[in-house]
Amino acid sequence: MSAKEKLVLALPKGRILDEVMPLVREAGIEPEAAFGDKDARQLRFTTNRPDVDIIRVRSFDVATFIAFGAAHLGVAGADVLMEFDSPEIYAPLDLGIGKCRMMVAEPKGMGDNDDPDTWSHVRVATKYPEITRRHFAARGVQAECIKLNGAMELAPSLGLCRRIVDLVSSGATLKANGLVEIEHIADISSRLVVNRTAWKTRPDEIGSWIEKFRMAVASLKGKAN
Repeated sequence: MSAKEKLVLALPKGRILDEVMPLVREAGIEPEAAFGDKDARQLRFTTNRPDVDIIRVRSFDVATFIAFGAAHLGVAGADVLMEFDSPEIYAPLDLGIGKCRMMVAEPKGMGDNDDPDTWSHVRVATKYPEITRRHFAARGVQAECIKLNGAMELAPSLGLCRRIVDLVSSGATLKANGLVEIEHIADISSRLVVNRTAWKTRPDEIGSWIEKFRMAVASLKGKAN
């Protein structure tokens, strides 16, 4: 990384983007008009800050861009950071958005009489195989993970497996598909993340943006109250 290059802020597509943009703007960053154009196909955008560009990528790719130094700052969910588990990524600030929980779920008929403490082996459909394996290994349970990128709730009804590990917000999707939460793994929220090398080589600049986002979180929280 060159000390003269622009800072690149990696933001995730989807629901979290809508939640994070008020914080980005409160921190003093306003993207170019194309950022809000649904028909625009570009993925890198200039901002009102000549020293800052924004890239818009998939949530898991935020961690990849940060870990390998292609982006200096970013926003990633704790679920992504737990799954990616890279020493090159620091997460100095909880932004308090994207709140949900990571749960083990299974069909309602099983959940009424099932006791997770009795499990010795589980087959699980999940987007988070590393988190799932670590969680169950800590309890001495062998987890066979089937990787799915979505529609986890279909797996039990179609006989792919009996249980899933996924993020849960309201629980409505689980309920609609006849599933119930059976075990809590972690509470999840989105974090401001930083590339380790960037923080070491550009500490004043990176530190300044961390503080700006910290103040933005406090400011929006105060306005909400």
